[in-house]
Amino acid sequence: MSVPREITVTRSSIAQRTRVKRKRRNTAQSTVGWLFVTPVLGVFGVFTYIPMVLLFVMALFHWNITFSHSQFVGLGEFKTLARQPIFWRSLLTTAYFTFLMVPTQTFLSLGLALLFREAIRSKWRGFFRSLVFLPHVTPLVATSIVWVWVFNPQFGLANYILSWFHIAPLNWLESTTWALPAVMIYSTWHSLGLYVILFLAGLANISRDPIEAAMIDGAGNGTVFRRIIWPLISPTTFLVILFATMNSLQAFSQIYTMTGGPVGGGGGPAYSTTTDALLLYQTGFQFYHYGLAAAMSVILFLVILAMTILQKWISNRLVFYR
Repeated sequence: MSVPREITVTRSSIAQRTRVKRKRRNTAQSTVGWLFVTPVLGVFGVFTYIPMVLLFVMALFHWNITFSHSQFVGLGEFKTLARQPIFWRSLLTTAYFTFLMVPTQTFLSLGLALLFREAIRSKWRGFFRSLVFLPHVTPLVATSIVWVWVFNPQFGLANYILSWFHIAPLNWLESTTWALPAVMIYSTWHSLGLYVILFLAGLANISRDPIEAAMIDGAGNGTVFRRIIWPLISPTTFLVILFATMNSLQAFSQIYTMTGGPVGGGGGPAYSTTTDALLLYQTGFQFYHYGLAAAMSVILFLVILAMTILQKWISNRLVFYR
């Protein structure tokens, strides 16, 4: 039995009108969405994307702040950097700082998070969590100045604690050996709270059922952690490692403040704490070599990009997403 032609035409016209209405509605929604995000995109464009493009342009010029007498040199600024021993030393210092800070902060924050989750179950647990997170919300520069006094070689708290263990006082920020470790101690103190909170959020999403089942089957605490807890918080671990890496590669304020700043010249003594970010600032804003500073920024950007890609590649193989 065939369907009348009139009914077929009516159905096709209704379907066509429905598609037209849906297309118009989607277009209207898309237009409204773009109108909402346009101010944000404008802010990002003016303060992020346009400066980033100009940075790559400046790296190819011997740049003058007045835009006059700016000479195109191509890769000349990069060649100049390659001949600067202080630049290579700053990269090594940055790598040393990063590769020590990332595992230290990751394992300490994970240990504290496990402590707060398992050991501290009293009504004071929220207070202790706030106490750990508090340093992260304090101003970097202000607390750095306080820690300069903590590491004072004559009456600082650090040497006073060492005296309990009959250890001779250290010069800390005045020593080429101990200045960078002192900055690391402060940086760990300041950033640890954020990572603890992230780990606590990851641990809160783990059901206790598989843990209790494993313990009933005879698994110890170490086995439970390795086989159940650690894989389930691997996304959080990856996030903490990513944050710690980015913060370490771009560390500036605490190093600049604790190692001299505008008075003594940050990065001392004898360039022992001069990281790439600090040398970039000094090159551009103290010695006014803007082309060199831009070239250093490009190199730092490429290093961060490479580290991010590497971490993402590793996470695709080791991170367990439920």
